[in-house]
Amino acid sequence: MNFRSTFKACISLFRIRMAEGLQYRASAISGVFVSVFWGLLECVLFTVFYTYSDNGAWNNNGLALPQTISYVWLAQGLFVLQTMSIDSEIMGKINNGDVGVELCRPLNLYTHWFVKSSAGKLGTSWLRSLATILTGLLMPAGYALGAPASALGFACFLLSVVMAFVLCSSFAMFVTAIRLNITWGDGPTYMLLLFSGILSGTYLPLRLWPDFMQTFLYLQPFGGFADIPVQLYVGSLTPSAALPAIGLQFFWSAVFIAAGRTIMNHKLRSIIVQGG
Repeated sequence: MNFRSTFKACISLFRIRMAEGLQYRASAISGVFVSVFWGLLECVLFTVFYTYSDNGAWNNNGLALPQTISYVWLAQGLFVLQTMSIDSEIMGKINNGDVGVELCRPLNLYTHWFVKSSAGKLGTSWLRSLATILTGLLMPAGYALGAPASALGFACFLLSVVMAFVLCSSFAMFVTAIRLNITWGDGPTYMLLLFSGILSGTYLPLRLWPDFMQTFLYLQPFGGFADIPVQLYVGSLTPSAALPAIGLQFFWSAVFIAAGRTIMNHKLRSIIVQGG
């Protein structure tokens, strides 16, 4: 297929998968309740730590309490972009032998699965994300999502969110490529996905980690899932630092895409089709 035909096929596939995802509104609504509950719990815990820490130690970590509260709500909104498991439809094809059928399509397998996986992720997640952030804005004072630090910072935040989606999708396909043609279980891949979630800043803002780890936490790929865009919003990363930070997201996206394609092409040469 030429580039134009491939592009049109990808757009059509993306639209179909998005439409399928919108059918699961009940799942999105239940996800909002989980995100809001977890966000409130974190807000209360951080408020206690900031208020009663010895000598105000928590106020000297690079994030003030209002910034941390905003960080919590935005991280919960962006959490839905992250991959906690391989796309269920793709995983089913790997397990039951339908990869052989997929290889008969006139579209590169990696490209096909990348579009399908990213569209499936976005299908319901944008509803859950927007509802969670809106709820954060409506919370009482002291527990509410604050305004962005600046208009330019907000524009950088939006651009970084787009790159976060690309980065999360490329990492999901990297893990999928690793899982392809493996017959000894899913444990290692799920451990890799959990590890990425911890280092994304979703569970604990990366600015609250020890000082000696900050350089590593900034350079490692998973901070681009949530930490970089959220810090641009709250102002702990200034707009002048946005270009290197977003460039880092782009770099790791390219690395994961290149690695995922290489691994998948290598495994497809000796794939064993199972099931039937």
